[in-house]
Amino acid sequence: MRIDILCKNDGRKHHVRVGSDLLHLARKEYPETVDPKTGKRYQVLAALVDHKLKELSFSIFFPHEVTFIGYNNPDGRRTYIRSLSFLLQHAVRDVFPGKVLVVEHSLPSGLYCELREGRPGGPAFKPDAEGFERLRARMRELVDADLPFTTEKIPTEEAEALFEAQGQPYKAELRRSLGRYFCRVYRLDGQVDSFHGPLVPSTGYLQVFGLMPFHKGFCLQPPSNIDPSRVTPRRPQSKLSATFKEYSAWCHTTGIGGIGTLNKKLMDGKAVKLINLCEARQEREYARVADLIFAERERVKIVFIAGPSSSGKTSSSLRLAQQLRILGMKPKVIELDNYFVSRDRTPLDDEGEFDFEALEAMDLELLGNHLNALLAGGRVELPRYDFKQGKPFFEGNFMELDENDILIMEGIHALDPAMVPSVDQSRIFRVYASALTSLNVDENNNISTTDNRLLRRMVRDYRYRGTSPEATILRWPSVRRGENKYIFPFQENADAQFNSALLYELPLLKYYAEPLLRRIHPSSPAYTEAVRLLKFLDYIVALTPEEIAAVPPTSILREFIGGQTL
Repeated sequence: MRIDILCKNDGRKHHVRVGSDLLHLARKEYPETVDPKTGKRYQVLAALVDHKLKELSFSIFFPHEVTFIGYNNPDGRRTYIRSLSFLLQHAVRDVFPGKVLVVEHSLPSGLYCELREGRPGGPAFKPDAEGFERLRARMRELVDADLPFTTEKIPTEEAEALFEAQGQPYKAELRRSLGRYFCRVYRLDGQVDSFHGPLVPSTGYLQVFGLMPFHKGFCLQPPSNIDPSRVTPRRPQSKLSATFKEYSAWCHTTGIGGIGTLNKKLMDGKAVKLINLCEARQEREYARVADLIFAERERVKIVFIAGPSSSGKTSSSLRLAQQLRILGMKPKVIELDNYFVSRDRTPLDDEGEFDFEALEAMDLELLGNHLNALLAGGRVELPRYDFKQGKPFFEGNFMELDENDILIMEGIHALDPAMVPSVDQSRIFRVYASALTSLNVDENNNISTTDNRLLRRMVRDYRYRGTSPEATILRWPSVRRGENKYIFPFQENADAQFNSALLYELPLLKYYAEPLLRRIHPSSPAYTEAVRLLKFLDYIVALTPEEIAAVPPTSILREFIGGQTL
């Protein structure tokens, strides 16, 4: 008996045998997928079945629409990286018995990993040069063997015991916290692990990878997004890494090593205590940055704050200003959005649309002249940009800086020296703000800081900007391109990095985001991403309305859920 499958890659219908898998069809008809924009070809890694991400081992019993995807697709990249993590896990167990792999967080050069003695909270073990070479060689052997990744459901109690025996207590705790009778595990050459999404069919798909020693561990380098035939290159990451490590240490101090331990704390009725603790710590962080600025008050007169979308830049500016007032300084604010050029001078992007995120979209000459005049003790008339008319106006809003005044400016280009090249750079203090969560799902499944910010933005834009969750998801790739081009390359230029992530925020965001995601229709182009986010949120215990009421009105999260009094 055969059944119809419509392949969206080329619009062809295929009559396939009932019970056959997608891998058979892919190998026969679609070994590669073509990027419609660039024409480049990519090996097929996974598939979207009726807009839901599936492994190529998915068996066909009903008619479906199928889209085969490769590394050029975000879900394809995630599938490759998850599989690469399992490959590394296998190699670690072979080369360093008794050591536990912990995937800490994502860095510009790849996934930062450490090996620990016996358990995830144990002492770090860093291999020497010969050890790294043996680890690389073992990974290459496993790739050359082209071993299959398989999946099955097993009783949760069996999985808990297995993970405890492997030195992965966070995986075991997550299973306990979810309260389900069965769970899915993956197998590779006798090894068992869990990953929260599909894997590639076999290790032979993982030809491109790298291991780069870094700090107390190393970076697992996946293929580059630009050229998947090469690994992600080494990039500056020391300051960012230090911020991640500090937050990771904070997580362990609170006894929260993963989503499972966070769930347990919430189910034990400790949510309000956790909220209060997190907020107190974050206030100390604002005070720390203010102290750094105050110590340079004889030199510094301007504070630039930059960060990606939904990192809490606005709230951070206001709370930092409060801390500076406590120290006797007088913050004044200039909004960089008022320095856009007229619409007829705005550059266009590759799609022929206005590129408001380009540096050239700002009147850099006017901005530089104003800052130099203020630093020299002068008085300037600030512009007000009318976005409806697409041009600036001057309405008699004058500013000058007195002795204890300090100027605070927030914008995506604030870390780029090219924004104000004519201004004395020694007078500027730069702050990078982002939601750099080091809270992980478990030992080797990290939580994307990008997903965290996307959930923040979705909730805020729906509640206060009238933007549907579907529109936010569809806009997100464009936002990410702007961040990759204009923000992330300059994050190491910061004099201070501020982490706006809070340990309790995913349980809080789940309460608001989950109902919004469930409204996205299966026919929507945003449905695949909605399903992925819902699957992730399914691992998390949500806060109750009573617990959310305990979030203080000055919290950075109030910028997204409302009720802020800053």
